[in-house]
Amino acid sequence: MAYFEVLHELKLIVDMINESGISGMRFSISETAKYGDIVVGPKVIDASVKKRMKSALKDIQSGKFAKDWIAEAKGGKKKYNALLNAGEKHPIEKVGDQLRSRMSWIKKKNIKGTQAAY
Repeated sequence: MAYFEVLHELKLIVDMINESGISGMRFSISETAKYGDIVVGPKVIDASVKKRMKSALKDIQSGKFAKDWIAEAKGGKKKYNALLNAGEKHPIEKVGDQLRSRMSWIKKKNIKGTQAAY
């Protein structure tokens, strides 16, 4: 349940950061959420994350990412499709469908068969 809640709060948080920075977002959230941000956040987003992000950026800058994607596409996108399929079968998707169906204020979108356009 907490993971689902995080997914649905993410847009609000990103909008607040976009409008007024991280400090502005912290101004707008509860003291409990703020405490979690400053105490738990660094445990989750630490130096190892920065290291992996730098590695990913290096792959993009060197062209490795593009070469891998081209090879994947030319090879029939087997790994790509398997990863997408696994993501669609993740339990959070089932829980999310159930909970969003109870949220009358969320516009329902059919994403099957077509790419979403926002």
